[in-house]
Amino acid sequence: MPYSLRLCLLLLLVSLSSKADTCLPDVEGLCTPGVTIEEQVTVEKTEEDKGTEIIFTTTTTKTTTTTTVTNEDSGDILDGDNGYVATGKEGDMDYDWGGEGPASMPSGTYCGDLGTDTCAEITGSGDNKSRMLVDGMGSTFYQEVDVSDLSIDNGGQVTYSIKVDKQDAQDRIYMHVTGTGGGSTVFAGTDILSESGIASGYQSYSGSFDFSGVLSKVTIEIGGRDINLAVGPMFDDVSVNVFYNVISTIIEQQITTVEEIVYLNLTDPTQIDLIEEIIEFNDIKIDDNGEVEFTPIEPVQQEVSYETVEAEIDIKIDDIKPEPEMEMASLEAEMELEMEMEVADEPVEESTEPDSQTTEEPVVETEDNTQQEEVQQEEAEESKESVKEPSAKEKAATKIVKEIDDEARYDESNQLKTLIVMQILGNTKSFFDTQATIQDKNVDEYLSKSIEDQYGLLFQLAQDVTMEDMINAQY
Repeated sequence: MPYSLRLCLLLLLVSLSSKADTCLPDVEGLCTPGVTIEEQVTVEKTEEDKGTEIIFTTTTTKTTTTTTVTNEDSGDILDGDNGYVATGKEGDMDYDWGGEGPASMPSGTYCGDLGTDTCAEITGSGDNKSRMLVDGMGSTFYQEVDVSDLSIDNGGQVTYSIKVDKQDAQDRIYMHVTGTGGGSTVFAGTDILSESGIASGYQSYSGSFDFSGVLSKVTIEIGGRDINLAVGPMFDDVSVNVFYNVISTIIEQQITTVEEIVYLNLTDPTQIDLIEEIIEFNDIKIDDNGEVEFTPIEPVQQEVSYETVEAEIDIKIDDIKPEPEMEMASLEAEMELEMEMEVADEPVEESTEPDSQTTEEPVVETEDNTQQEEVQQEEAEESKESVKEPSAKEKAATKIVKEIDDEARYDESNQLKTLIVMQILGNTKSFFDTQATIQDKNVDEYLSKSIEDQYGLLFQLAQDVTMEDMINAQY
């Protein structure tokens, strides 16, 4: 029978907890570390009409999205121990990185407050545009660092630190960092560390540049100019770190389906009794796959013996209350009343003679009536005495048998109990003492014999003739 499928309800519920800052690929900088939990609940109800029953199905889908945001640090990418640059490109400035314009790598007291080890000095006096398009450049130190192994794709921040000793106030020095990813520039920033005309002397500088999306390469350019051509700007101990966002998303989905079946016109009492009997006598379990398993409930078998039944009869005897004597007195009064009514209903014959002279009075035979009443009373007493009142043991035994449930009357233990009750009433306890064992006889000799059927052939011939007549009748 065709059925109709109808969508009843579609409900969406979204709840957020432990929310961190939204961090998308187009958002620059570092996200706030934390966990974002988003729950989406969809409830779908369908109705399936199969004619004799309607199935209501409720499907609840709960989708939990857990987003975890952390900030990772690449470490100093100018430190050779971290594996990003070679020894000649490290930030301790023991070696010249290379770049544009003249430069020198002094050491000892010439480096001033930078220490006696090697430092880098900008000696160019030109006023040009650098490779990274920075104006006022006379000399640069330049290099590119590959950070593609970090798999940065959710933005972050590049930080730097540098120590500078500018002994001539007219000199200038700057720090430029460019980040690229996917073949395009992600960010580019220039910080003027000490501009011309500022007597900064020895200083330690730091800064940062935010970026979004993918970052695979960092370009570092340190440049400036020496105006008086005496001692140019010097720098040392350069470090660059990349902090980036790591976002992990876990999606869990839980689907719960509940079916409710409504039976239509289910009024057959036989089916209802069958269902109730199945539920009563079976242990019903539903596994995770929705399959129903019926396990019959084994009834608890009572241990029945001659002694247990005899003890139960004794208990029943104690529970039976003696019948009041008023019932016997009322029965005797009722019997006497019936006897008197029968005597009153008997007709009395009167005979009158047509003689006018002599009139004889009727004589009532009271003596005969009195004798008849005595006879009837004696017969009633004999009938009462003939009706033997059942003993207490018989009443108790009858009560035990009546208490057996009709459905369990033919149970093995109940049949045994009934048999024992009969033996107790008949005082035949010895019935259970000795039981004879019947020996099986060998019947193979009888099974090997066959009995000839003298009339079998006649019946077979008669059937053949009948069949042939039926076939010929068709033509």
